Amino acid sequence: MFRLTHTSAAVAARVGLGARTPTPERSYSDSGIRVPQLASFRLPEIKNEPTRDYVPGSAEQEQLMAAVEELGSTTHHIPLVINGKEVSTGDVQQQVNPGNKAQVLCTYENAGPKEVDAAIEGALAAKSKWEAMPVYDRQAIFLRAADLLATKYRYKLMAASMLGQGKNIWQAEIDAATETADFLRFNVKYSAEIYAQQPPFNAPGIWNRIEYRPLEGFVYAVSPFNFTAIGVNLAAAPALMGNTVLWKPSNSAVLSNYVAYDIMREAGVPDGVIQFVPGDAAAMTRQVFEHPEFASLHFTGSTHVFKNMWRQIAENIDRYKSYPRIVGETGGKNYHVVHSSANIDHAVNSTIRGAFEFQGQKCSACSRLYVPKSKWSEFRDKLVAGTESIKMGPITDPTNFMGP
Repeated sequence: MFRLTHTSAAVAARVGLGARTPTPERSYSDSGIRVPQLASFRLPEIKNEPTRDYVPGSAEQEQLMAAVEELGSTTHHIPLVINGKEVSTGDVQQQVNPGNKAQVLCTYENAGPKEVDAAIEGALAAKSKWEAMPVYDRQAIFLRAADLLATKYRYKLMAASMLGQGKNIWQAEIDAATETADFLRFNVKYSAEIYAQQPPFNAPGIWNRIEYRPLEGFVYAVSPFNFTAIGVNLAAAPALMGNTVLWKPSNSAVLSNYVAYDIMREAGVPDGVIQFVPGDAAAMTRQVFEHPEFASLHFTGSTHVFKNMWRQIAENIDRYKSYPRIVGETGGKNYHVVHSSANIDHAVNSTIRGAFEFQGQKCSACSRLYVPKSKWSEFRDKLVAGTESIKMGPITDPTNFMGP
């Protein structure tokens, strides 16, 4: 989500009598702002967030389930957040608990055309200052967000994902806690690696340099219901690279996505950089794609929806000031191939978990299985028995493997 700018400049360091070497400066984008570059910073070591086990009777399981109980004890109201201000529209929708549809987890404001326009204009207005911020300051904000998420707000974000998206403890742990933190931290690592890529050769007297500039316009991030981490990543990754973003969360994941959004605000993401705008997907998308400053779609969801979005962008191509980038991930068909030398018990258990954990609601869910004839009879019997033993029920009972 960036553009390259190649620059060449004769290196004319004046070191003669009376000459003074100027303070090195770096220009940022077209804003005219110049920031002194007083050091080359090195990131802290980036590691995967350790997973927790939540064994029965452990303090971590008790604290998590207490967070589930507390979060589910009341109906929350989620506003739009545009330019740092909470906005009400009068059009209020509901997100229900999929394991108990009589329970309204949260109500949320539904963005209309006026709010979408305000979010776009605010994102464009915030762009020059945000892209001019030194990258290491932007990186620090998202590293801080990862730390807040993994510690102070870990159980709250997991609880929101369990109640709102039907995840068991383990699925919430590897999504809302560890993968979300990993996305934020490793994006910082990869951004540093991208910025470090520079031309390896220079002609005599010439210094070739590359600056990685954000896109011309705003990014539209449309996130799915099934992974809290993906929602965060779709909004945070382009923002890290200096873009400003409209984040349209899934209507079935508003609560967890808002908790994560609030964490990023607390970490220091400035007003207007990420606009939080739940709303009608079709109407909002149509309005966004008609705006001349639309610069990129960042999407995860169904193949059908992604193709429709691509088609709309193509039909509007003459409206745009630049060529929009289209970045999308859609569902796939994962498979297991069982070799004749495989440990059958392990292969069976891995297949059951791959196919049915989180109720198969993953693009990585196992949907194809290839087993040699010599092992099929044993494999089939154990697969059927293991599947029949799956315990299903509400996520408030930690012994349930499958939820809604």
